[in-house]
Amino acid sequence: MGTEQVVEKILSDASEQAAEIKKEAAEKTSAAQAELAGQISDYEKQTARLAEKNAEDEKSHILAAVRMENAREFLTQKCRILDEVFEKAIESLKGLPDAEYKNLFADLMLHAVETGDEEVVIGKDETRIDESLVREVSSKLAHGYKNELHLSPQRENLLAGFILKRGKIKNNVSLEVLITQARKELEIELAKELFES
Repeated sequence: MGTEQVVEKILSDASEQAAEIKKEAAEKTSAAQAELAGQISDYEKQTARLAEKNAEDEKSHILAAVRMENAREFLTQKCRILDEVFEKAIESLKGLPDAEYKNLFADLMLHAVETGDEEVVIGKDETRIDESLVREVSSKLAHGYKNELHLSPQRENLLAGFILKRGKIKNNVSLEVLITQARKELEIELAKELFES
């Protein structure tokens, strides 16, 4: 074999080996690119899912905060309306004609009596609950009660109504207490609405 032939053989073998190496490199590069493309695709999907979840979480937090703020505002408005309603109710009860006013508080007194020998304490400015009304209620007490209700000379700061007093025991049936009880019940209902929405 001549020098030229040897050189050609070496070049030919090298060329074949180079082609083979190039082919393997291309295959490895292609496989690596495909694997990388798959990893990038997975990463993009995970990123998109996380971004979507974060966006949903953020949206949920914002909506919850807005709902809570709206509920608070709604409750504030309801409380303001309740203030007005109860102020009007107080004025309305205080403004009842004498006969209706006396019937209302005589009925309340009749139901509030526990023994029949209580003192009836009225407000400083009360003029419609008097000794004759107290005697009338005392006379209507059922069997088993003492018929000894009497008007106390003591006066309290009451808008309207009375306090039944027996020793240290007091049963407050004043307009303020009745309105406060009604208001508490309504406010409990409003609070339930706030936290259930």
